[in-house]
Amino acid sequence: MKITDLKCAVIGQNPTVRINTDEGIYGYGQAENAKPYLRSHILFYKQFIVGEDPTNVERVMLKIRRLGGFKPWGSAVSAIEMALWDIAGKAAGLPVYKLLGGKVRDRVRIYNGGVRHGGNLLSPDDYAADLAKSVAAAEGFTIIKQSVGFHSAMPRDLPNFSYGEYINAPAHPNKGLLTEKGLKHVIACVEAMKAVIGDDIGLTLDCGPGWVLPDAIRFAKALEPLNIMWVEDLLSGDYSPYNLADVYRDLTMATSTPTHTGEQVYLRHNFKELIERQAVRVIGPDPEDVGGLAELKWVAEYADLHGILMAPHGIYDGLIGLAGLVHVCATMPQNYIAFEYPVGKPDWWYDIITGLPNPIVKNGLIDVWDTPGLGVDFNVEKARQYLPAGDENFFD
Repeated sequence: MKITDLKCAVIGQNPTVRINTDEGIYGYGQAENAKPYLRSHILFYKQFIVGEDPTNVERVMLKIRRLGGFKPWGSAVSAIEMALWDIAGKAAGLPVYKLLGGKVRDRVRIYNGGVRHGGNLLSPDDYAADLAKSVAAAEGFTIIKQSVGFHSAMPRDLPNFSYGEYINAPAHPNKGLLTEKGLKHVIACVEAMKAVIGDDIGLTLDCGPGWVLPDAIRFAKALEPLNIMWVEDLLSGDYSPYNLADVYRDLTMATSTPTHTGEQVYLRHNFKELIERQAVRVIGPDPEDVGGLAELKWVAEYADLHGILMAPHGIYDGLIGLAGLVHVCATMPQNYIAFEYPVGKPDWWYDIITGLPNPIVKNGLIDVWDTPGLGVDFNVEKARQYLPAGDENFFD
């Protein structure tokens, strides 16, 4: 079998990859819906993979893996890797999880980061009301993540939140020492959420990046009585092209509140220091940034050897990314907690993808399906209307 073509169409906002072969088997992969600009970057790799056997996934990846980078520039490589596994599974007549080592679990736990309810959250009452809606959601979430601090509207909308100069730009660029008012406000919002959630559902916090170490320590220690599952990306993360493993270790050693980072990290090599130095308690690579499904599995195994927990990122990964997460997380060792549940945006994605369970989530869990490859496909007749001009032949 040989690869004959690599295509990419931005469907909605998700750059979606299709790899065709000379045997008529095709595979799909996906990049995050926050990255519609990646189409040309993905197509750059076509020259390297056409003519290769897609079922030799690692051989193909050795040709392109070195040409990626930290978020967002590992996304193109990751989407291609996902499509290769889809082809390999279809060719073998096996679900992708079988090719990644087989199931450890029949159902995978997810956590809510993406099912949102609108409105600007600022006050403790805002946070309590929003969390109550997530608790009541049909998915029956057992873990819910909420954004606070520099990963929220607080730097913009709360007067005197920090001593830093506010930067009006995307992807959370702000940083600075918090005022006492700012620090107490964030803590009050967390306490309000815990009053709603009690001890029945786990609460995690997406915090930054942007906190300076003294504030991060104060904050994490203040949360210790609340048993927060983890505090994410306090120091670096999201689109930071570095890890700050030494500073994270100082934070981690100073508190019993679990620390978490890793969504922006590309490749296993860039997790080495975080893991070996015990810099955080939980890591959260995203399969659409880290280099793909097998790369995510490798990082999970290495983290398990060092007693570090795994909670993959995935909020923007789309429905094909959701399928990839289900397959790889089914194979992870027992350090696995849950992955961040991606939702289809716009909602019509649910009308054009086939193969997902209905409902997708039951009591915070997704049943692992057994169809070959990733097990999802397009309803082409419904999907064609959403193809951008110039990509009319995407499904051919």
